[in-house]
Amino acid sequence: MRSVLSLPSAFAAIVVVFALTACSFFAPYSIDVRQGNHIDEAMLAQLKPGMTREQVRFVLGSPLVIDVFHSDRWDYVYRFKSGRTGKTEQRAVSVFFANDKLDRVEGDTAPADGKEVTEPRARIIEVPRAKD
Repeated sequence: MRSVLSLPSAFAAIVVVFALTACSFFAPYSIDVRQGNHIDEAMLAQLKPGMTREQVRFVLGSPLVIDVFHSDRWDYVYRFKSGRTGKTEQRAVSVFFANDKLDRVEGDTAPADGKEVTEPRARIIEVPRAKD
């Protein structure tokens, strides 16, 4: 007895094989995911010592984290994940207040020329103290 596939059955089998292998060649589309507050050097340059909390919020936006135990510190965190490459970039800036006035800013920032940074860099941004 000889088993022969009919033409429609053979065609259906070939279509199924190609459909299953096509999934391994093409990756599904993924979107870029941005989370948090994007803070750049131009925004940090607007900060002046002695600014009130409202003025800092106007320049930088609402902080992502306000610590209950450290009410004089605001944290701005930004995370970007590329949908195409899967590369993740994370940045953090902390703003410190003394007597409800801006005291200092610490953290890492994006370069002014807009080029991508391969490694995050820690940096302390000096804000001169306010004269009383």
